[in-house]
Amino acid sequence: MPVLNEAQGIRAALEALAPLRGRGHEVIVADGGSNDGTPDLARPLCDRLVVAPRGRALQMNAGARVAEGDVLLFLHADTVLPPHASEAISQSTADHVWGRFDVAIEGRHPMLKVIAWSMNLRSRLSGIATGDQAIFVRRDAFPGFEEIALMEDIAFSKAMKRRGRPACLRQRVRTSGRRWESRGVLRTVALMWRLRLAYALGADPARLAEKYR
Repeated sequence: MPVLNEAQGIRAALEALAPLRGRGHEVIVADGGSNDGTPDLARPLCDRLVVAPRGRALQMNAGARVAEGDVLLFLHADTVLPPHASEAISQSTADHVWGRFDVAIEGRHPMLKVIAWSMNLRSRLSGIATGDQAIFVRRDAFPGFEEIALMEDIAFSKAMKRRGRPACLRQRVRTSGRRWESRGVLRTVALMWRLRLAYALGADPARLAEKYR
């Protein structure tokens, strides 16, 4: 779980994973330099806390390096796994080297349901997963995330598609719609499409990250 200044929600996020820890699954938090007390709140509720340079790719790679499991799951702090997620992952990684869940976006705006539906359909058709969909991968097939400032999930998906299409699980993770609602739902959708197109055309991810922020 890569985190940065998640003090408001980190306790709930990690408490939701306590049943998985109780069954022997390892929970690793990779902090990117929080200054709001996130590490202190997270440390008692996870198996390991690592500090890494800021950036999701850098943080997730740091967490993966110390992980001991056979399968790696990359989970955002504002995303909640569905029931029986570990069983679903175990079954799917028997014949897929990687995969992701469908996503439901929580929030008041009615367009969030449409956005989630389109994300899931696009991912199923294209084989491209986003970080909101809780990407998982067998450890022996994990190439590491390309350490770029943005679009690391897209780059990862393209690399993994050379190994095989993802397992597209229909169980839904629930993720917060705060990003869309705080910036404007349609405005955020338009921004993300522009950034994806620019990335596909070869734009520098660092410049794209500046526009995203």
